[in-house]
Amino acid sequence: MKSVEPGGRTSKVEVTNISKHGFWLLIRDRELFVPFAEYPWFKDASIGALLTVELLHAGHLYWPDLDVDLSVESIEYPERFPLVSKVQSNPAPYRTRRSKRT
Repeated sequence: MKSVEPGGRTSKVEVTNISKHGFWLLIRDRELFVPFAEYPWFKDASIGALLTVELLHAGHLYWPDLDVDLSVESIEYPERFPLVSKVQSNPAPYRTRRSKRT
């Protein structure tokens, strides 16, 4: 979250809770759940990196420490955004198929 000067505006976005399954974002007057299963780049992030989120405009969130940006709509309606990262910690080595010779 951006720091606010005393007497300044309060944050329009904040992380309100973190669990092993994901985290909750309070964006103005609504709360949204961000599941790690659908947004794996957040799973191993530090708490500080998760908490450092900015609302760049009404529909755009940015985590500068993680270099991740998301539209609010993609969290609200994930079915409209079917392309989801498939992060793998240890991808299997590439194997070629050998043809059987008889």
